[in-house]
Amino acid sequence: MNLLDKLFGNNKNEVAPNIRFGRYTDAYHTQGQDEAFEAAVASFENDHFLPAYVAFFNYLKNDDEGNLHFWEKDGELFFEFYQGSKKVTGYANEKKIYAEAKVAKATSLHSGFMRRLLEENFELKYSRFSLSPDNDLTIIFDSYTMDGSPYKLYAALKELAIHADKHDDLLVDEFEALEIIDLNIKRELPDSEKEIKYNYIIGEIMAAFREIDEGKLNADQYPIAITYLLLSLCYKLDYLTKPEGYMMETLERAHRLAFAKDGKNAAQKNQLLRKELQKLLERPKEKFFKEMYEVSATFGITAPIDHQKVALIIDQELPNMKWYYEHGHERIALAIPGFIAGRCLFYFAVPKPDRDLLHLLLQILEADYFGRLGFVKLFDNGVLDEKGIKQSIRRVAQAHRKSYPRLNPDLKKLVFHSLAKFSESYLQMVRELDLSKSE
Repeated sequence: MNLLDKLFGNNKNEVAPNIRFGRYTDAYHTQGQDEAFEAAVASFENDHFLPAYVAFFNYLKNDDEGNLHFWEKDGELFFEFYQGSKKVTGYANEKKIYAEAKVAKATSLHSGFMRRLLEENFELKYSRFSLSPDNDLTIIFDSYTMDGSPYKLYAALKELAIHADKHDDLLVDEFEALEIIDLNIKRELPDSEKEIKYNYIIGEIMAAFREIDEGKLNADQYPIAITYLLLSLCYKLDYLTKPEGYMMETLERAHRLAFAKDGKNAAQKNQLLRKELQKLLERPKEKFFKEMYEVSATFGITAPIDHQKVALIIDQELPNMKWYYEHGHERIALAIPGFIAGRCLFYFAVPKPDRDLLHLLLQILEADYFGRLGFVKLFDNGVLDEKGIKQSIRRVAQAHRKSYPRLNPDLKKLVFHSLAKFSESYLQMVRELDLSKSE
C-alpha cells in the first residue's frame, strides 16, 4: 500500500481503498539506489563490466514495485524486469549485453503493421523492432559491453521498455493480424471499479462538451477558456483513472496537439482536442475494461522538477481564474486549478510533498468520484470539510517533514466559503511551501 493510501483514509485509524493514481516515476531515488549507480559507473570505468551491471540493476530495482530480478549463472548475468504489461528479459557477459521484449504475436504477416514498425525503427536511437522465427514482434537492444556504460544502458533499456509497453495494446487494437503475447498484469481490477472509472470518463467528457455547447461563455470568443477546460479534463482523466493502451495514447496525443508549435490558433487546437476526446466517447465499453489493470514499472516518463518550477506554474496560470469566477463562469474558473494540478501530475515528477498536496486538491475537486471509489468525501453537498481537509494537509506535512524539515503549510491562507476560492487559496498555500532540505 502506497503513501497516498495511508494519508487519505477516512480517519486516522482507517486507510483508503487500494487504488493507485497517476503514472509511475523513477525520479524518487533512495540513497541506496544513488550509491548503486555511482558504484556501477566506477566499476565500468575500471572495466569490471559484470560488477558494474550488478550495481546498475540494483539501482533500477524497486522493492515496492517488485519490478526487477537478476541472477548470475556460469559467468553470465541474467535479468528480467517489468514495464507496464511487458516483461523485458536479457543477459550480459564480458563481451555483450542483450535485452528483448515480446510485443505481440503475428498470426499473419500484414504489410500495414510491418511498415509501421519499420518507420518506428527510424525513430529509435538504441533499440529496434524485429520479427522472430516464430512470428513474434520483438523489440531488441544489444551492445558490446565495452560500449555499454550505465548511462547508455539506462537510456537504451528505458527506450526499449517504454516502446514495448506502449505498442502492444495500440498495435493489437489497430491490426487484426496481431494478438496479445506475454501480458504481464500485476493485478486485475474489480469490475465494480472498472465500472466507476468508465462512467466517470464518459460522464466528464460529456459534461465538458455540454459546457462548451450550452454554457454561458461564448466558446468562439474565449477559446483559451475552452483550452483550460479540455486540458484539465485530459490531465485528470489520465491521473485519476490511470489508463493503459489506447486511452493513454489518446490523452498523450491531445497534450501534444495542444502544445505543438504548428501555427494553429487556440480555437483550432480546441477542435483537435475535442476530436480526440470524442474518440473515447465512441469507444466500446469492453475495450476500456480490457485496458484497466494494475502493472509494475521500472522506468517513468515524467521529467523531474523542483518546487520552484511548481511555484512558477502556479504564478503563471492561477491569476487567469479571477475573471471567470467574477463573471459567473465557475466551471471554467475551477478548470484552471484543475489544469495546474493535473499538468504537474501528468507531465512532471514533482517533489513528494507537492505530489501529495496536488493529489489532495484533486480529491477535493473530484469528491463525488472519490466517494464512489470508497474514499472520504472532502466536499459534499456544496460544503467543504474544513476539519478533514486541514487534518489531511497536516498528515502530508508530517509524513514528509523528516526529508523537508521546513515543510509547514500555512493553513491560515485557506478560504472555505466556495470551492473556487478554496482552490485558489490552496494553490497559493502550496506555492509558499519551503521545501529546502536543511534547517
